[in-house]
Amino acid sequence: MNARGVKEICIVGCGPRGLSVLERLCANERAGTGHERVTVHVIDPVAAGPGSVWRTGQSQHLLMNTVASQITVFTDDSAQIEGPIEPGPSLYEWARGLALLGELGGYDEAVIEQAREIGPDTYPTRALYGSYLRDAFDRIVRNAPAHVQVVVHRSRAVAIADVQGVSGGPQGLRLEDGVRLNALDAIVLAQGHVPVHLSPREARAASLARIHYLTYITPSNPADVDLDAIEPGQNVLLRGLGLNFFDYMTLLTAGRGGRYTRDAEDRLVYEPSGREPRLVAFSRRGVPYHARGRNEKGATGRYLPRLLTPAYIRELRGAHGDRSLNFSRDLWRVIAREVESVYYSTLLRQGGLGERECEAFLDDYLAAPDGELAEVLDLYGIAEGDRWDWQALSRPHGDREFADRREFRTWLLGYLERDMREADVGNLSSPLKSALDVLRDLRNEIRLAVDHAGLEGGSYRDDLEGWYTPLNAFLSIGPPASRIEEMIALIEAGVLELTGPGTEIRLESGPDAAFVASSRQVPGEPIRARTLIEARLPEIDLRRTADPLLRHLLETEQAAPYRIPGEHSDYVTGGLAVTERPYQLLDARGRAHPRRFAYGVPTESVHWVTAAGIRPGVDSVTLGDSDAIARAVLALPPATSVPAAVRPPEAEVDLTGVLI
Repeated sequence: MNARGVKEICIVGCGPRGLSVLERLCANERAGTGHERVTVHVIDPVAAGPGSVWRTGQSQHLLMNTVASQITVFTDDSAQIEGPIEPGPSLYEWARGLALLGELGGYDEAVIEQAREIGPDTYPTRALYGSYLRDAFDRIVRNAPAHVQVVVHRSRAVAIADVQGVSGGPQGLRLEDGVRLNALDAIVLAQGHVPVHLSPREARAASLARIHYLTYITPSNPADVDLDAIEPGQNVLLRGLGLNFFDYMTLLTAGRGGRYTRDAEDRLVYEPSGREPRLVAFSRRGVPYHARGRNEKGATGRYLPRLLTPAYIRELRGAHGDRSLNFSRDLWRVIAREVESVYYSTLLRQGGLGERECEAFLDDYLAAPDGELAEVLDLYGIAEGDRWDWQALSRPHGDREFADRREFRTWLLGYLERDMREADVGNLSSPLKSALDVLRDLRNEIRLAVDHAGLEGGSYRDDLEGWYTPLNAFLSIGPPASRIEEMIALIEAGVLELTGPGTEIRLESGPDAAFVASSRQVPGEPIRARTLIEARLPEIDLRRTADPLLRHLLETEQAAPYRIPGEHSDYVTGGLAVTERPYQLLDARGRAHPRRFAYGVPTESVHWVTAAGIRPGVDSVTLGDSDAIARAVLALPPATSVPAAVRPPEAEVDLTGVLI
């Protein structure tokens, strides 16, 4: 229990979000809150700063999908926050400084070499980002106010309880190593991706694989998976062609000693090491995520919406009163119009139309009723073959049925080449890539509309989660173009094959048991493999969590899955239920805990696309979140202010669960 002016705080999870809360606590304390002493306990089983996902020891072959100049953990003048602005370096600025320091920076030669080679639009390795986060943590602790002490616990949190049985009283937290912190004024949960138990379908596949001595790799972070048992030359099936697929692709090729070179025509060529397996990949669409366009926006540039503005969203939500929005009815038309307008204006500019005329087009197109859009396009001379087609983008092969795998391979290579060329033109100059980048730039505005039950439950489940979120990922959250170029080289080298849309997997039993892949739309001999990799991250679902702390909170009814009210019935999500800012934890009865806060990946569905990082110069939502949490924590009265008369006896304290 803490005396007045003394505060003890715990942050569970110290990757980028936990680090941001720590930075905001220090910044707000520096501005003056009247505390005599503040102790911040940082809990992370791997490393404070990088956490697990961005740990520095992972493969150097794994890349981020954001350029170095667009990555930070610090505030800047764009941040609309109540706390003080305390700027710090972006990843790119930090790397340039490290390159100048050389060995004096305290890093090994491999890190220094990466820092020397990095440019503002380079996609850094995840390990380098981890080094940046570790340095940021050290900087924040080193520069903390004299009365702020940071204590790191390299362990895992497993239980939380109200020490005196009252939510306003001291908080207790137990760690996996047996340490107990029983005098906390506040606890902030800032975990990232946490483990989950297998879904029924995954558990069945895993069980069958064990019975038949096959290898089934469940949804995981590829950096955490031991791939050594996969033998050279053997077939490996990969289900999924998103970002996780590209991680597995590089770990099983370049990560096994293969090299990329360029031929006389400057085409990328893959030279196998002989230690690679044969990769056979597929997904529902049959093609990989779109390559990210070459960055032309600098560190802070972004598309500013003309229709889906914060004012429009406030008006929209206000007009509906107590009724939630419907994504298809209220949001999709506006999002689509923003994207299409950028495509057409860039196309017209590319064709020589002046800026004034392009602005006139934008005014006409954005204001036109749905039934008159074709007339606007006719007026500006946009040919039928150049017109935007959402259906063609989302299903590139359409209803086409291929004669065989050779025909599909020819079509696929052409598709990938076109995507790579468009990406090389840039995210301002290419009509296609500039338009797709709008989807990324509109994320903050979409969050304003859909977060905290902004959508009706059925619409959130079917329209947002079931349709738009995967479409948005496919079109705008893809890999660097270099990964698509490597994919082409691997296909041409015979190391990688895509089986096409409509691929299904069966498990054949018997003495020659195997996973067997075949496509309904691309005929060919079924492909047999003894290894199947689910090339995606685990779903975020509190109900299936394998994280000991979240499981404890759920089973003791101190936490609950988030429910979104629906027109016919509520939609129970897998997200961790919290209030609006500052995100106090809700229990199974819907009561907010005054001394517990949570944000980040486990709250997905309360918040949308929680895995997005902090970007400088664009008023990153994560900075607003972390500042609000830090200020709420620091404003709490001391836990000892709970009247003794309402406290249960000390004997009732139990960090293993709730007493009944």
